Amino acid sequence: MKKVAVFGNTGGGKSTLSRRLSQITGLPLYILDKIQYQPGGAQISDEEYQRIHGEILANNQWIIDGFGSMETLWPRLNEADSLVFIDLPLYVHFWWVTKRFITGYFQPPAGWPENSPIFSSSVSSYRVLWLCYKYLTPKYREYIAQAESSKNIYHIRSVQEIGQFFKSIESQNK
Repeated sequence: MKKVAVFGNTGGGKSTLSRRLSQITGLPLYILDKIQYQPGGAQISDEEYQRIHGEILANNQWIIDGFGSMETLWPRLNEADSLVFIDLPLYVHFWWVTKRFITGYFQPPAGWPENSPIFSSSVSSYRVLWLCYKYLTPKYREYIAQAESSKNIYHIRSVQEIGQFFKSIESQNK
């Protein structure tokens, strides 16, 4: 486990999982939202984002958390030696987006760029939830099924499996 892509639908706990995984493994963590968006929520140019993303992929070790863009998603999954696909039931993602929306007014969400607009970002997350579930999640499932013979696959389907994943990684890193 040297190059890890953490991906899945919005509100699935990718950033929380990625931070903990980085602590356990010592691998450097790259949060795509913090790369793609500046403080206050302004997005950098696609060219700049793709350049930075390419530089990260060229490193020997990384954990990359998030979606980024369709242009960078599949190359990242191809380059990774380990895939962590968070594939929780849709209602869990919906609840966690709601929880992040409410608590975000009191404490900014971890992994979000400084001064991100909580309301508009949350509304966007609600839109993305269904679209990702309907169109992208089936492609993710197909991809990991095909990659099982060549990559370490961690397909997390329940909240309980998150804890089991950490125990497994901790035992591997002793």
